Amino acid sequence: MWDWGTQPFNTVITTFVFAVYITGSAFGETNHTSQALSVSTTIAGLMVALAAPVLGQTTDRSGRTVTVLKGLTWSLALISAALFFVKPDPSYLWLGLGLLAVGSIVSEIAGVNYNSLLDEVAGQANVGRVSGFGWGMGYLGGIVVLLVIYFGLIQPDVGWFGITSDDGMDIRVSMIVCGLWTLLFTIPTFVNIHDRPAPLRKPMPAAKKFAGRKPRFIWAWLGPVAASYSELGNTVLRLWKASRHTVFFLAASALFRDGLAGVFAFGAVIAAGTFGFSSGDVVIFGAAANIIAGLSTIALGLLDDKLGPKRVILISLSVLAVTGSLIFVLHSHGPMVFWVGGLVMCMFVGPAQSASRSFLARLIPEGKSGEVFGLYATTGRVVSFLSPALFGVAIWLGARITGQQNTQYWGILGIVAVLILGLIVMIPVKEHPEYSQKI
Repeated sequence: MWDWGTQPFNTVITTFVFAVYITGSAFGETNHTSQALSVSTTIAGLMVALAAPVLGQTTDRSGRTVTVLKGLTWSLALISAALFFVKPDPSYLWLGLGLLAVGSIVSEIAGVNYNSLLDEVAGQANVGRVSGFGWGMGYLGGIVVLLVIYFGLIQPDVGWFGITSDDGMDIRVSMIVCGLWTLLFTIPTFVNIHDRPAPLRKPMPAAKKFAGRKPRFIWAWLGPVAASYSELGNTVLRLWKASRHTVFFLAASALFRDGLAGVFAFGAVIAAGTFGFSSGDVVIFGAAANIIAGLSTIALGLLDDKLGPKRVILISLSVLAVTGSLIFVLHSHGPMVFWVGGLVMCMFVGPAQSASRSFLARLIPEGKSGEVFGLYATTGRVVSFLSPALFGVAIWLGARITGQQNTQYWGILGIVAVLILGLIVMIPVKEHPEYSQKI
């Protein structure tokens, strides 16, 4: 239900509705708004890279993972609803992108805490199935909220409560719906899952180094942060000594997960700016994409447990790279190219993400989930500038080469390049022994 409840931020806001709205003509020229989106996404990624390891360790050791997750989740609901204030005018571009960036940071940090609960609700035998089911539920929730918004607010000339498209009210009110959706549907999660009991909570060893330093009022604030980064270094060192391929996997996944994030962040933007999709077309595509992605993620989650997550990741990345390249080559043939190619890509984005999470969950030492998943988020964000940066650079390069005014479709090549790089680095990474023997 957490996946289901928080999905509006990923599906409606960052992919199919608000991202298309904020990069539309009302906010400026297509190349300008697309590149501005890439800048805000990069900044948000850097902030996550700084915060994730600190918060992951802190919640691990305090035992307050669920309490922190609740605060972050409901903050995300508030930020989603606040997007209502972004009017369709160039002067509101950076307000919208700023709120979007802050929401992305909160969503990512919440994801660290959420992922760390995986080993508490699943065992080694079914972690892939549980991970895939959760991810699939998110996609299915995305379908429902997209259809509710589309048929209730966007598609009718006069929607619910007399709302029309004047001054972007149909999109803006949809943001309030997203906030309420997240608030309502995550309640079951927090009713049924609770913090660890006090005896399982552990102090942070590195905290003693900073406890007595002067001036004490400053180190009262900086001490936990410094201790977290000190302990992070110890964690990386321990992982390197105990399982170097876990460290190699973190590096490989950082690359390919950034490529997967690029597919979500810029896919609908390309649909509208390059293939001429209307807002309604994008929502319908989003609903179809979520159906396919949800079912394929649940199905391949079962294969994850049988064949191992590495094989699922390699197959998914290969298909994504080939399909993305074909969309670029065939872009001049119209919207049908994106419909077919985009839906094929959606079949494999979710499985790659879910298998990546289950790959790591099988290797984490007991009591280290939040810390290692914080490191997972951090490594993913260390290179998070690649997809948005290469997306923007490819658009600029396309304009230089072709002389065309709208070369947004060249951004596809930037995303494909990151996916291919992640695939190459992932190939030599060794899997959990159980699946290495099978393969």
